Amino acid sequence: MLVCARNTVTHSMVAPVVKSIGFLSFGHYQPVPGSRVRTASDVLLQSIDLAVAAEEIGADGAYFRVHHFARQLASPFPLLAAVGARTKRIEIGTGVIDMRYENPFAMAEDAAAADLISGERLQLGISRGSPEPADRGYESFGYVPAEGESDADLARGHATQFMAAIQGAGVATSDPRTSGVRQPLPIMPQSRTLHERIWWGSGTRGSAAWAAEQGYNLMSSTLLTEDTGVPFHELQAEQIRVYREAWAQAGWKRTPTVSVSRSILPITADEDRRYFGGGQRDDEDQVGYIDAETIARFGKSYTGEPDQLIADLATDTAVAEADHLLLTVPNMLGVEYNTRLLQTVLEDIAPALGWR
Repeated sequence: MLVCARNTVTHSMVAPVVKSIGFLSFGHYQPVPGSRVRTASDVLLQSIDLAVAAEEIGADGAYFRVHHFARQLASPFPLLAAVGARTKRIEIGTGVIDMRYENPFAMAEDAAAADLISGERLQLGISRGSPEPADRGYESFGYVPAEGESDADLARGHATQFMAAIQGAGVATSDPRTSGVRQPLPIMPQSRTLHERIWWGSGTRGSAAWAAEQGYNLMSSTLLTEDTGVPFHELQAEQIRVYREAWAQAGWKRTPTVSVSRSILPITADEDRRYFGGGQRDDEDQVGYIDAETIARFGKSYTGEPDQLIADLATDTAVAEADHLLLTVPNMLGVEYNTRLLQTVLEDIAPALGWR
């Protein structure tokens, strides 16, 4: 156990790691009572404004979920480019782009352009994606797994093509009638270091090891699609260790980056109590099935006064292991509310935990 006073923590489990701290918006919009984000226009414009505000208060990143066929953010690159044009310092990313839906070469063009607009600050999380409203919605976008191939195979194949394209591989051949030669042509534009800033969203220890072998950074999911009976944070910390071991064995020269996401809701004002302080604290992980065959363990939310959050978060071994922490924000409460939430974490909680 730990002894906790205001802005002081004694933690014997894992040494604190200074972290890049940003927000992750699920990008919801709904015309329902209490929502301050009622339309698609609202969520896009407020996402840009929240990124600007986050940079002003010292946050390190603005990340956005990508979902199709839902009242959420969908096409990421116009938003990422707009955020890049309005900010100067923070990382700008996704968590995650569902690669089953993507044309890898068109995505390579869009990603490089957005990265160059931002001054090479993109941090793209990609993966197979999460459960969605549509039944095989990616097939409506024109992508059907080959015979004997799963949708996860489809996503990984698209990701491999995307990674090759952003590293300058020839993906077409020049026409000698117009160029005088026949030679491989890469996607343009190219952004020189973008391939080092691609993350794989992983929900298992096995997929984390695969991500390391492929040279991706690790974006550990907000849920894990396996359950060993241990608390979520311990299983996630084990996943991170498996990833780092696999990275070392693969022989990559650079140091990879690892992110985890957490719902951290400080209670510091009456408005917070109205939204999050009226019921029992959600102190337990949740275990359930996200489809007929897939069990999942969901991490708990951290809700409470700052001193209590400091004590609780000091025991989270996965957060301690990661170098990036993404705070999942209740985006439908608007820019002002979420800016204050982020500022509380950055100023009242992070320094006490050694994150700043």
